[in-house]
Amino acid sequence: MPEVIRRPFSGALTSAAGLCALLIGLAAIDDRVREQFAHAFTGRGPAHEITSFGARWSDVALISVGAVRDQSVEHAPLVIFAVAAAILLVLMTRT
Repeated sequence: MPEVIRRPFSGALTSAAGLCALLIGLAAIDDRVREQFAHAFTGRGPAHEITSFGARWSDVALISVGAVRDQSVEHAPLVIFAVAAAILLVLMTRT
């Protein structure tokens, strides 16, 4: 595989792995996120409720965003460090 094709593919794979690591970390910390992941992957839930896969994932996303907001308020210095690290990462990958 040429280097021109391999580089963007590895960048996308690295980004996806980082997002998965973030979601797994949130699930390890917050019970709400863990419950939503359990509902999304096992299909548990009320039998009368018919939801699509997209609706379940939107619920997981909303709970994850809420958990990130709650954790960021509780751990403000760590959030500032993570934002600075993300900005540096973006600047480093642009060149």
